[in-house]
Amino acid sequence: MSVQWYPGHMNKARREIEDVMTQVDVVIEVLDSRIPDSSQNPMLSTLRGDVPVLRLLNKKDLADKDRLDLWLKHWAGNEGILAHPFSTLDKADVSKISHWVKQMVPHRGSAEKPIRAMIAGIPNVGKSSLMNALLGRRIAKVGDEPAVTKSQQKLKVTEGFQILDTPGILWPKIENPDASYRLAVTGAVRDTAIDYEDVALVGLAFFISDYWDALATRYKLKEKVSDAYELLKIIGSKRGALRAGGKIDMHKAAEVFLNDVRGGIIGPYIMETPEMIAREELLVEEAKAKKEAAKQARLAAAMPQRQQASQRAYQDKKHDK
Repeated sequence: MSVQWYPGHMNKARREIEDVMTQVDVVIEVLDSRIPDSSQNPMLSTLRGDVPVLRLLNKKDLADKDRLDLWLKHWAGNEGILAHPFSTLDKADVSKISHWVKQMVPHRGSAEKPIRAMIAGIPNVGKSSLMNALLGRRIAKVGDEPAVTKSQQKLKVTEGFQILDTPGILWPKIENPDASYRLAVTGAVRDTAIDYEDVALVGLAFFISDYWDALATRYKLKEKVSDAYELLKIIGSKRGALRAGGKIDMHKAAEVFLNDVRGGIIGPYIMETPEMIAREELLVEEAKAKKEAAKQARLAAAMPQRQQASQRAYQDKKHDK
């Protein structure tokens, strides 16, 4: 089972992006550096076609540097793709964007032919914060919840550089269930669309496996706990997530843990590697092929029944005549 969330305005945003893509010289795709692949929108890759993309791995201060380097190496050498670790809070990073986009479209950048860049990405990755940082003023609404921006805005950064903001969009069906939970853990999916406890258990299983020391330090754990459910109960008891009679409030415990994860309080992390994503994509394709084969088998099995029904209908019609 996967987490799904695709409000109506996102479908409208997809159409708007498609309509204006012919006017765009470069796409600035803001990614969450903690989930470099899962925070990419495959629909955007289709919509942009041959338009080059600058991938800003935002929230770099929350990311595991070693794993971030794996992703930079993975994308290095891909024509039309330029990727950089980034933070909207780092003025030096923000100041480099004009140079980066100029690298990608060197034939533009004058007042007569300004670089027209589209800022895009899934919800809650920092698009609005980037716009505000580029413009040096608060022009785009910023919020902790995903899908704050719901319309496009076109603004001038310099005489030779314009930006077009777009609403954050997910895609109609997230086919990789593991990726959907990573999106939920990091906060890209509105909290009302998820089950806190389920998402927290997935997040805890990941930290137990990959970042146990950071987890143990944050919650003062002396011995390793391998069971995510038991660990969530321990976190609840340590952080006062209790109901009457001392029973653990698992929803509250999950809330505490997810807030710590999203705020970087447990420590820097990245939930996926290129190798992991390659394995998951293979499993998704195998599952799709299996589902399609089962569908064709059902159709084939039903065919004789359909033919018999059609023959009976023909005979009945002939008899009536």
